[in-house]
Amino acid sequence: MTLSILALSGSLRAASTNTAVLRTAIELAPDDVDIVLHDLRDLPFYDGDLEDAGVPASVEALRTALEDADALLIATPEYNWSVPAVLKNAIDWASRGPDSPLEQLPTAVISAAGGSGGRRVQAHLREVFAHNDVDLLDQQVMIPRARVHIEDGRLVGEPHRTEVESLIATLADHATRVGSRSAA
Repeated sequence: MTLSILALSGSLRAASTNTAVLRTAIELAPDDVDIVLHDLRDLPFYDGDLEDAGVPASVEALRTALEDADALLIATPEYNWSVPAVLKNAIDWASRGPDSPLEQLPTAVISAAGGSGGRRVQAHLREVFAHNDVDLLDQQVMIPRARVHIEDGRLVGEPHRTEVESLIATLADHATRVGSRSAA
């Protein structure tokens, strides 16, 4: 059985270091783990009126991808010591209603950011995810000065590749232990 991990990048930039880290995670994943990168570019900002008029197709696609996933992997920069708007918006849409696909979803976070490596964004995500009852791993990967560790759109060098590989293995193991959704 293949374990399904949905990957979200907190950056929309074509040359995003965080998206590069996720591409590397896809390459480093074990054969029995399938990591799929979901693009957040077409997601509208959360608006209750828009939701009342009918949930947009891009929101339904995100929610379905989350429902179908056994786990969630996020790679995000730190903007102004916090969560980038694109990522927070995706979480806001996904958390709506009593049947949030985020609830108890095994989740891991990588931050590829400036000098701190994203320490503050990881702390803020812990607060946001606690509110949404997300099953967030304690293990964190922070990649400071991330741009110097990216070549040809991929993460290079140690120890960061090993840290990412270890995080994927831990997330996959945890998702399997708590009961993968695809087995249900």
